[in-house]
Amino acid sequence: MTAKAYWVAHVTVNDPDLYAAYRQAAAPAIAAGGGVIRVLAGEQITGAGNARPQTVVVEFPSFDAAKTCYFGEAYQSTVAQRDAGAEVDLVIVEGVMPL
Repeated sequence: MTAKAYWVAHVTVNDPDLYAAYRQAAAPAIAAGGGVIRVLAGEQITGAGNARPQTVVVEFPSFDAAKTCYFGEAYQSTVAQRDAGAEVDLVIVEGVMPL
């Protein structure tokens, strides 16, 4: 069985309208790549260090699927819009193998 993988993004929205347009454009690309949004800017507490005001977590069926989606043409076509509306730190991380 393959471990799931995640995009974990920490976001500061600078232009809510631009960022909302990015989210609307990115959602179909993420879904087509097998991604499911699990966390979308809910309430959060920073336990240590520094964090941006919002966190987004997207689950994928595998690390390869997460990488392929992120670097694929469909999602990459939305990145300029994302970056115009927000500052984003994003990592792609492999989860734990299921027991």
